[in-house]
Amino acid sequence: MRVSIIAGGAGFIGCNLLPILAKEDRHLMVLDNLCRGRAEYLDPVRETSPGRIHFSNVDLSDRDATTAAFAAAAQIGVIDEVWHLAANSDIPAGVMDAGVDLRDTFMTTFSLLECMKAHRVGVLHFASSSAIYGDLGNVPLHEAIGPLLPISNYGAMKLASEALIAAAAESFLKQANLFRFPNVVGAPATHGVILDFINKLKVDADHLDVLGDGTQQKAYLHVSDLVDAMMHIRRAAQLPKIFPINIGPVDDGVTVRFIAHAVTARVRPKADIRFGIGNKGWIGDVPKFYYSVERLRQAGWTPSRNSADAVCHAIDQIATQEGFAAGGSHG
Repeated sequence: MRVSIIAGGAGFIGCNLLPILAKEDRHLMVLDNLCRGRAEYLDPVRETSPGRIHFSNVDLSDRDATTAAFAAAAQIGVIDEVWHLAANSDIPAGVMDAGVDLRDTFMTTFSLLECMKAHRVGVLHFASSSAIYGDLGNVPLHEAIGPLLPISNYGAMKLASEALIAAAAESFLKQANLFRFPNVVGAPATHGVILDFINKLKVDADHLDVLGDGTQQKAYLHVSDLVDAMMHIRRAAQLPKIFPINIGPVDDGVTVRFIAHAVTARVRPKADIRFGIGNKGWIGDVPKFYYSVERLRQAGWTPSRNSADAVCHAIDQIATQEGFAAGGSHG
């Protein structure tokens, strides 16, 4: 029996990926420290795929703990791929303490690769990030651009992880897909600007304070499209051994101002929006970036939603998740 290991699989992206993987004739071993993920996120797929979903609460930066988790997975069947979705997703926290990203974003990669080598697992799907590019202004970001100079510890450790994966590909990996994510939205939200705004409006129904002047502009992709794109690349034949690819919509994104107005319209229509000063929300924030998704288009995939549609759909999902009925009432 084939086994997929999904590191960080109890989080936002993982719990959207699992139902798709569970349609295949394989077991799924989810490894997560539940820092942001939740064990109950696995319940729906456990119900539809009884006996094939396994979970281990493990600190993936701990090599011994990761080794034990791999050994348990190997008792179930042959591990033929690893999805590495585990990372610190709180960029400001990584700015305050660089050890956070060293441990949760880089050392998780190191531990997983060491275990993959020991178990002769040749396929890795890695959740990378647009943060590896740094702040290049209005230059469209494509996979061959350089030099890569990230401005956050999160981006630096994602880039370092990509470098470590490239070295592993020279040694033992047969295929390494480096999925460079944009801003991903949807439910169940564990962090991000939409959830942040909704939580602020729970506390103060009359005002929404926004970091920065609202001109920050980025591409947003709904998580359902993200998962579909990753699965499309996973099925592709004759890819280069190391395959970095931007995943995103075909538009230039939407502004924080657009998101703030859309959230208040859905949750607290009478709330006053108070914008800050400057075009950065926090240290390490890239205020604007533009993704080139030509490589993704050439691979035969396009998203079902643009940035605005993805954001609006996610706002409705997250508002419902947080107890807001349609029309802005809070139950």
